[in-house]
Amino acid sequence: MTTPPRMAAGGSALNASIVRNSIPSAVDAMVINIRALISDGGLSVGDSLPTERELCERFQASRNTVREAMRIMKAYGIVSVRPKVGAIIVDDRMERALDLFSFNTLDISRRTFDDIQGFRKLIEVGSVDAIFDQMRPDDIAEMRAINAQMRAAASIEEASEMDFRFHFRLVSMLDNRAVCDVYRIMKPVIIRIMERAKQLKDFTVDTYEQHAAVVDALAIRDRIRYQYALQSHLQVGITTFETPQDLTPA
Repeated sequence: MTTPPRMAAGGSALNASIVRNSIPSAVDAMVINIRALISDGGLSVGDSLPTERELCERFQASRNTVREAMRIMKAYGIVSVRPKVGAIIVDDRMERALDLFSFNTLDISRRTFDDIQGFRKLIEVGSVDAIFDQMRPDDIAEMRAINAQMRAAASIEEASEMDFRFHFRLVSMLDNRAVCDVYRIMKPVIIRIMERAKQLKDFTVDTYEQHAAVVDALAIRDRIRYQYALQSHLQVGITTFETPQDLTPA
């Protein structure tokens, strides 16, 4: 059956729209070209990129296109544009991620708490075997020292910082850079959860005792005791979210 002319025209317009949307803009294409220039040219942190004029000539692009592409690369933390020096390759991607993540730390909902603590359980509780394999006597001693510093902290902020350091020291035993990077990115919201929990009376003392139970289990390599102590510790802060507004679905 022959397609009616109106439908055929509409179909052509739709196909043309799909094609247009699948083609990167001039700025997107320039970003791709610059990234390829960095990787294919063997450039690394500290190296200089070609000048704006050279990039225009190399890729047959306008000066505005190159400048916008550089702005995007700078926002991603890949280049730093310095006066009289030009574009220098940097690696500030982690810092950008930290900045982005920190925007979400002002209000911690019950959903955020569940997501963050659930993730931490997967890593800290679920990696028990790897942690036991990797840990050394000095790891135990250092965790006890950090826990003592947390108990002696003069403020909620200081106690929360030491609390985070305790858990970061724990996951550092895994010797996995990706895990450590993720914890650094999540630090602002984890700290916010810890601060909110420590606003309860004597919560720092409770945290100290819970940490001590975790370290004691590590010291004697008691797998079940470790998992129970840590899982209970990560879940106990949920009492700070038991208000009608926090229980509203996010």
